[in-house]
Amino acid sequence: MLPFVVVAEMRAGFSHGTRQGQNELTLQRFLSKAGVSVLFPDEQTTHHYAAVYRQLRKQGTPLPTNDMWIAALVLQHNLVLHSRDAHFDHLPQLVRV
Repeated sequence: MLPFVVVAEMRAGFSHGTRQGQNELTLQRFLSKAGVSVLFPDEQTTHHYAAVYRQLRKQGTPLPTNDMWIAALVLQHNLVLHSRDAHFDHLPQLVRV
């Protein structure tokens, strides 16, 4: 599962490279594989987002907005986050690999 914002960030990265078309085709092949899906927010996600926002603000450790959406989706769906981004260190409730 890929949060929608991760797909958007990938495409934004592609747009600055010289292999945009090739990268887009690779992404499309991956997204079309069985078992791969893109996670989109819903109303429940907004509650998780608000809780993450509140926690980070209270801690004095703000995160970029896109990372908060990722965290909210991971928490909502009880997923394991595969990321080396140190921003997520501020959210110990996230299960990470």
